Amino acid sequence: MSVEITMPQLGESVVEATLQDWLVKAGDSVTKYQPLCEVITDKVNVEVSCSIDGVVAKILIEPGTTVSVGTPICLINGVGDQSVYQKGSSEEKVSVPNSQIRASGRYSPAVLKLAKEHNIDLSQLVGTGLEGRITRKDVLAYVQNGNTEVSADTARRSELNDSASGQTPNFGQQDQHKVAYGSGSFPVWRDPEDLVITVDPIRRTIAQKMVASVTNIPHAWAMLEVDLTELVNYRNQVKEEFYKKEGVKLTYLPFFVLSVVKALQEYPILNGSWTESHIVIHKHYNMSIAVATEKALFVPVIHNADRYSPAGLAHKVKELASKAHMGKLTPDDISKGTFTVNNTGAFGSQSSMPIISPPQVGMITLESVVKRPVVINDMIAIRSMANVCLSFDHRITDGLTAGRFLHSVCRYLTESPGEKLR
Repeated sequence: MSVEITMPQLGESVVEATLQDWLVKAGDSVTKYQPLCEVITDKVNVEVSCSIDGVVAKILIEPGTTVSVGTPICLINGVGDQSVYQKGSSEEKVSVPNSQIRASGRYSPAVLKLAKEHNIDLSQLVGTGLEGRITRKDVLAYVQNGNTEVSADTARRSELNDSASGQTPNFGQQDQHKVAYGSGSFPVWRDPEDLVITVDPIRRTIAQKMVASVTNIPHAWAMLEVDLTELVNYRNQVKEEFYKKEGVKLTYLPFFVLSVVKALQEYPILNGSWTESHIVIHKHYNMSIAVATEKALFVPVIHNADRYSPAGLAHKVKELASKAHMGKLTPDDISKGTFTVNNTGAFGSQSSMPIISPPQVGMITLESVVKRPVVINDMIAIRSMANVCLSFDHRITDGLTAGRFLHSVCRYLTESPGEKLR
């Protein structure tokens, strides 16, 4: 009897996911808990594991396909099941020249089959999958673009010849693309030398959610300058000893998270969510922490952040950031966030206008700490200053409460950093 493996629920608000690549093929023997395929959403990359010992009977979903949660993706025959898997176009074994085998990567049967059909050297492609793996979508894009990676020099020579003869280069219909903009679209022209990058599912979903956020949420923005001289001096005094003792670097982020949590406890409306009929004020303070990778922005969650000290937060931030960079975040790691904190100052930013991540109603950033002259008691002093920027949903609260919340965050940042660490 065959067992259906379905697309798992990868987060409380996730209703669909993209099957990035198969790690097995029909006919393979598999064991319980063995990874079968890689699945991605806008929030997390995970491997779907097998639930029984058996044999892969049939692959139901091709790589690059987005399906709803609960959709069957493959069939597994349990141990002792005498039925054999059905060979089909997606399960057939494909022989590939040795030139197309990489020591550092693996290709799915669908990718190998397409490569053989179109006589493509896979070493010429740049993969958009996990760890740079080439997906079926990469191969199809390569074919549809006329093998542009290989023929760019030829196209360039053709363009130069046309220019020399006084003719207007004809880029062809495939070089004109429509890009959605609101309810309409506008044409995008590309030169033969332009680099064309296939939009991967993570980037596409992020784009859709960002558009939905700014379209549906009336964003309001506020910024406050804060004097962090005492915090900077304290961190400089203890950071080396802290690293030797804890094994993690002491940054400003743990102090910032703790200050935000305390301010949210004073103004819990900003730890809420908006619906058309009611407002939910969340009991737990689950801080989403923005983590930027080369490929995308992930937002793992520190659950019950109010229970941590700065030292504990430093460890938790390192743990989540490492998992994000390695593509190892789990659904639990990215679920139930109630407010987002971002340390944009780590990238040198001095001012930013963050986009809120629904259903949250606020996002706050700590910008670069910069030494500059300020006036204190009618005297000029050199102080370590930073901007704190807040975006909030104007449906759930107004500027008065948001301003008070921002002042509270800054107040906690300047109060007794040594006491906070303990």
